Amino acid sequence: MNSFLQNIGILRDLLDLSLAILIVSRLARLLKGVLALRILAILSGLVALHLLARFFSLQTVRIIVDLILGSSVVGLAVIFQTDIRRAFATLARSRTEKDVEMSDVIDELVFAVAGLAQKKIGALIVIERAISVDSYLAVGTDIDAKVTSELISSIFLPYSPIHDGAVIIQHGKLTKAGCFLPLTQNLEVSKSLGTRHRAAIGLTELVDAVVVVVSEETGTASVIVGGKKTDVVDMPSLGKTLRRLVEPRWLK
Repeated sequence: MNSFLQNIGILRDLLDLSLAILIVSRLARLLKGVLALRILAILSGLVALHLLARFFSLQTVRIIVDLILGSSVVGLAVIFQTDIRRAFATLARSRTEKDVEMSDVIDELVFAVAGLAQKKIGALIVIERAISVDSYLAVGTDIDAKVTSELISSIFLPYSPIHDGAVIIQHGKLTKAGCFLPLTQNLEVSKSLGTRHRAAIGLTELVDAVVVVVSEETGTASVIVGGKKTDVVDMPSLGKTLRRLVEPRWLK
């Protein structure tokens, strides 16, 4: 009987800790990418240690691990306070407002990309999703303006002082321009790809952003996600692809 009750207690604790891991993993997708994943790995290790200590009745080890897990909640709140505030502020918006906002943004993006590609003007457009890209940007000029095809096109004109960098779209607004992105270090990436493509791949290897690249050599456009490049067949397909990719993940 005691053995049965002990097994029930272990199963209850396992369910409790599994739910905690699920909650932390969902939060990790909203927070700081690589750092969040490292913290999640550490927490998973502590949970595994807790289960082993309980199974082998290692009371001292269990107490120490429980203390660390309990204090980690406060630590996470301090480390990610800005991201948590931003995540809850984003979640507070209604889905309707987001869909209408992003639909307009995508229409403007597609129109701008079509014009730039036709004129063979290079462009690099970053659309932030759940994970912030701020930590991976260098240089850049703050803009904070409504996304319009005219604004995007003017930024990438050859005589523009910030045409070589990337424009950043966050929460439906064009927030920065002239930003330099981290170049990929992946040796398997084709050497024929230029700096813009390598920068787009490098950023998307670190965060879940969607990046649109227009090649000034060929006048072709491509979408890059997760370090993978997909060529754009035509502008309607670009619009469909962007609508599918930028839909808020936490609202799915």
